[in-house]
Amino acid sequence: MRRGTRYGVLLGPLLAGGAPPDLVRRAARGLGLPERGAYAVVVLAGSVPEAAVAEGPDADGTLWRWCGSGDGDGAGDVAVVLLGAAGPPGAVARLGKHGAGPGGMSPVVGSLAELGAARRLAGTALLTCAPGTREVVRLDERLPTALLVSRPELSARLLAEVFGPLLALVPAERAVLVGTLEAWLECGGSMGRAAVRLRCHRNTVFNRLRRLERLTARSLSRPRELVDLVLALDVLRLSSAPP
Repeated sequence: MRRGTRYGVLLGPLLAGGAPPDLVRRAARGLGLPERGAYAVVVLAGSVPEAAVAEGPDADGTLWRWCGSGDGDGAGDVAVVLLGAAGPPGAVARLGKHGAGPGGMSPVVGSLAELGAARRLAGTALLTCAPGTREVVRLDERLPTALLVSRPELSARLLAEVFGPLLALVPAERAVLVGTLEAWLECGGSMGRAAVRLRCHRNTVFNRLRRLERLTARSLSRPRELVDLVLALDVLRLSSAPP
């Protein structure tokens, strides 16, 4: 039996939020953790690999306490992490090393009493992971996307409003335009670098992007309209359907 199984009894009330101070103190003693410290919560979709279950301390002093989710929100195992010198990036790197994921990490909170809010935010971070990926992401690095997944009805409306004509294309044609937009964005808006990545001529990238602008009635050169396109692209990326 995993040690994390017994931690569920102690962590459950903390992760649910609203635990009274005396319960927080008792849980801290049982967990072997201080009441106050730099904490984060990690939620994973599915079970964590056995190699990642070690409680620590890691080389930088990070401590881990694992338990099951039981929340029915798509999460599997949940960890409360007392962060060490490497901070959140170090914890995420550790999970990636052991092949955990997809997963989401909350922002840092200052005490065990704040784990309820951290658990909810970690769950939101998990929702920003694209289907089929093994990434573990930090909410602080996915805030715009987190806003989208928090309001699915608005996300669906945004996708239909911005990409409606694009979605009407045959899948192969749509995938070419979406892939070109993704490459252009990843290359910092450089036509030349996007062309190298896509192994096509620079003019081909230009023509594809101009067609995308016509279809969406939005210009890549207008910042507010570019925001619409980027957010709609995030919604499309998070959908279960391929582009």
